Amino acid sequence: MSTLKLTAIGNSTGVIFPKELLERLRVSRGDMLQVVETPNGIELTPFDPEFSRRMELAEQLMREDRDVLRRLAQ
Repeated sequence: MSTLKLTAIGNSTGVIFPKELLERLRVSRGDMLQVVETPNGIELTPFDPEFSRRMELAEQLMREDRDVLRRLAQ
């Protein structure tokens, strides 16, 4: 487990990630991270725009066809 310190970056607040953590996440400077709130806390994963687009479409489908999905689940 790593402890990270919040630091001032201009008018914003940022976190400096140790090199070892960046390697484990397989990201580097300039990459984007996806932030997901889970029952266990916050999860950071490398951002994948194609996966994000697919998840948005899936969520839209689930909202639109909620009744059909409920019947299929029974």
